[in-house]
Amino acid sequence: MIQKTFTVTDEAGLHARPASLLCNASGKFPGDVYIIYQGKRYTLKSIMVVMSLGIPQGGEFTLEVDGEDEEIMIGTLTSILVDHKLV
Repeated sequence: MIQKTFTVTDEAGLHARPASLLCNASGKFPGDVYIIYQGKRYTLKSIMVVMSLGIPQGGEFTLEVDGEDEEIMIGTLTSILVDHKLV
């Protein structure tokens, strides 16, 4: 299991486009992928769940990956966040 914490820098918070990309990417991996926000853990494979969190600018969240290819999974998700200037 790997965990990595991020702080949202985008003024719009964790908005639809990057949230959708994160969910789509996490769905391609056979392992478990979670987003932890305000002490609660949610699946990252559901766009509805991620959007319902309403993570604002300055909000801190953690991604947790568990399963085969954990390093690749966390690297892919981190790249999406960085490439879209979300964190």
